[in-house]
Amino acid sequence: MLIFDGASLVLPDRVLSPGRLVIDGDHIVEIGPGTEDGPMAGLWILPGFIDVHVHGVLGHDVQGSPGGVAAIAAQMPRFGCTSFTPTTFACPPATLAMVAKSVEAAMEARPADAARVLPAHLESNFMAPDYRGAQPLTALCLPPGAPADLAAPGTATGFTAQDIVGVITAHRDAIGTLTLAPELPEALALIRDLVSRGHAVSLGHSGATLEEARAGIEAGARRATHLFNRMPPLTHRAPGLIGAVLDDDRVTVELVCDGYHVHPVVMRAAIRAKRPERVMAITDGLAGAGLAEGARFEVDGRAVTVRAQACFLDDGTLAGSRLTMDRVFANLVEMVGVTPLDAAMMTANVQARTLGLSDRGRIAEGLLADLVVLDANWCVRQTLIGGAVVYANDAG
Repeated sequence: MLIFDGASLVLPDRVLSPGRLVIDGDHIVEIGPGTEDGPMAGLWILPGFIDVHVHGVLGHDVQGSPGGVAAIAAQMPRFGCTSFTPTTFACPPATLAMVAKSVEAAMEARPADAARVLPAHLESNFMAPDYRGAQPLTALCLPPGAPADLAAPGTATGFTAQDIVGVITAHRDAIGTLTLAPELPEALALIRDLVSRGHAVSLGHSGATLEEARAGIEAGARRATHLFNRMPPLTHRAPGLIGAVLDDDRVTVELVCDGYHVHPVVMRAAIRAKRPERVMAITDGLAGAGLAEGARFEVDGRAVTVRAQACFLDDGTLAGSRLTMDRVFANLVEMVGVTPLDAAMMTANVQARTLGLSDRGRIAEGLLADLVVLDANWCVRQTLIGGAVVYANDAG
């Protein structure tokens, strides 16, 4: 049995300070008032962070090797992340199958000191070429059933949309979410099919109009991928995809919280529009996440450099962030100005609810003791998974 006494406990509806938290086995069994001078005084205890959009960390990439997912899982606890969704770039079916098998293996046999691996998020092959960003053009294709003559020049050769769907079907339990552009030919039929099979659909990498985005939502899409990035800007006469998802309470949005992908003023406005209950703060971290400025790595065989703001291809294309979830939380509080209560909601609670994980994402009796302990500077001091301390930093 573990007893944490004196910390500020970030509960679903309030901060209890000082609080007392008791863990028995892998679950939280008691929550109540603590003592002012308890051994955890000055620290914060929050639900463990859940990252629903992360490609890599500390040099490891989801698609880099069959062991990539497990290697990322081993590193996540140092950043307070207790569960994560391995996220792919658009890729050929063989690479997708390799990732799916890696996810299956990591889900089946989790080392005691590693984060929990959740079903993958595919930034899928079904994107609008003009909004692909750093996604490889040669891996994009139209949804199944679309006329071949509508495909953009330079898109997929050597495989078909049905090949991609075949991998998804063969590894159904390893694939949770697909990002796609709803304006593509036959995209609405694909959304309906994916949702009927138990997958979640997120709208993104898309030039959809307001009407096209709304059609995607009516077909079953309930998420939006890295809001504002790789989609047309919101304007007062053409709200587009951004306007559609901000206006619909059925949709939960991802927000990259580094202050560069989205300006803090715009982050603040989006959170006010959607309310924290419909915002998932994400890293969109690449293998360069956690690495020093100037570090180099590869994505899909292309060189990427870690710069002060984010990670970039050599041609200047923004490829992703260098964020980790501890910095996401700190940025929400310090840069955006939300409360620790709302920051915890957007880094754990909303993710768990959106993914249907009723056993985590909140500090409540009976739930898994997946927790992160932060100091007054929002730095990780301890990470617990299933009641076990899997990472400890005694500095400070």
